[in-house]
Amino acid sequence: MSSVASPGSATSRSNSNANHTAGVDPAALMRIKSLKLRAKTVVEGFFSGLHRSPTHGSSIEFNEYRAYVPGDDLRNLDWKLYARSDRYFIKKFEDETNRRCYLVVDQSRSMGYGSIEYSKMEYARTVAATLAYFLTLQHDAVGVLTFDIELRDFIPAKLGAKQFHQILVELSRPAAGMGTDIEAPLRQVTSLVPRRGLVILMSDLLASPGMLKTQLSALKARGHEVVLLRTIDPAEIELGISDPAMVLDVETGRQIYVDPATAKANYTKRFNDHRRQIESICESTGVGYYELMTDKPLDLALASLINARNRLGKTGHRTISEGGRR
Repeated sequence: MSSVASPGSATSRSNSNANHTAGVDPAALMRIKSLKLRAKTVVEGFFSGLHRSPTHGSSIEFNEYRAYVPGDDLRNLDWKLYARSDRYFIKKFEDETNRRCYLVVDQSRSMGYGSIEYSKMEYARTVAATLAYFLTLQHDAVGVLTFDIELRDFIPAKLGAKQFHQILVELSRPAAGMGTDIEAPLRQVTSLVPRRGLVILMSDLLASPGMLKTQLSALKARGHEVVLLRTIDPAEIELGISDPAMVLDVETGRQIYVDPATAKANYTKRFNDHRRQIESICESTGVGYYELMTDKPLDLALASLINARNRLGKTGHRTISEGGRR
């Protein structure tokens, strides 16, 4: 599991050697029917792991406070927090604390694939619920957009437990099982989310790199912090075919004859070329890119959110962290 990527290098693959926390076993997690309970389990397990680590300086912000600076009204000092930390903190006003975050979830037919007990879509929905739960706890406004060949549903960003419940209801709806067209939905996101905020796209990214660059650049031009969480099934890394076979194209529904030797070589090259192009685009546009393997714990998704949320906060207002000033 990768650690949180730094702001200057927000590209991470979940199969690196660095561990963030031990994490919750995803197979056991997916057996929990309640999406809300899954989200709560991941968040609580993540922070429990942080608190157990004596060397980890967490970058999680105290959402309600900022560091005191000369000129602040002393009546807003939190003396109880000063007694615990020996540092001066000011209680933030509501317009200082709230950020807006939109979770954009791919529900296309290809996301329904899974070589293990659950699909990429089920994993991505659990990630989305987990991030929504964390944002709700942090008093941030969170909204959701779902798409396949078009934008399916849009829940504007709002605060509170009722909003979180509405998001869970939306994420639990059966998917239409259509093909994929990321371009049109991302273009709509740009128009539907006029205020600067955090946009997190959860998808297997079966899309043209050139198109992705155009739409991601448009989102960045609007001032949004953007993160891509690419959902990958372990069987997609290496084509697991040893004998000639007829395989089903999940996007088109067509049967295709496959020669294993040729198919493996071609597939591996195309997959790696596509991956490198996406990584290069994200680096050049300043977009965070993380690969989430569906057989790995969801910690990386939560860590990527915290990293991006802190970057967004640093450009908007002063923030503090449990490990000191960033």
